[in-house]
Amino acid sequence: MSEMTREDALETIASIVKDVKFAMLTTTTAEGHLHARPMTTQEKEYDGDLWFIGAKDSEAVADMRARPQVNVSFSNPSKGSYLSITGTAELPTDPDKLDELWSDMYKIYFEGGKQDPNIQLIKISSHGAEFWEGDGKIRTLFEMAKGLVTRQQPDLGKNDTVKL
Repeated sequence: MSEMTREDALETIASIVKDVKFAMLTTTTAEGHLHARPMTTQEKEYDGDLWFIGAKDSEAVADMRARPQVNVSFSNPSKGSYLSITGTAELPTDPDKLDELWSDMYKIYFEGGKQDPNIQLIKISSHGAEFWEGDGKIRTLFEMAKGLVTRQQPDLGKNDTVKL
């Protein structure tokens, strides 16, 4: 870990997660290929765990059941914020957690609502994260252009890696 404290890193990670509506969840397929798919970010404070709602009969859930090591990435280009979290997926059954995470938006995917037997909670226990924060698109473009002219490394903001 660099000079940033774990608490500062968690605060930065939480702010990036909060600002991004959809994350990309990457699993490893049975053939050994990496497969990323969008998942709706839950409206809860990041505490080291990420939660998603998926379908029991989906390829993603089958991948996680067999190979639980995953990556979740978040991107907010307008703010210059990017985050990559590595972790282990669990597939719990927890009616109280489902109540906490459920929104009517999920009725689009699950005809039976919260009682649909195909609903699968997905919990990602984070092991580590890397994030990048810049000053936004205009500042980043300016720094890149300046770097091309001066042939010096542009200042694109802060980057840190943290073990969770």
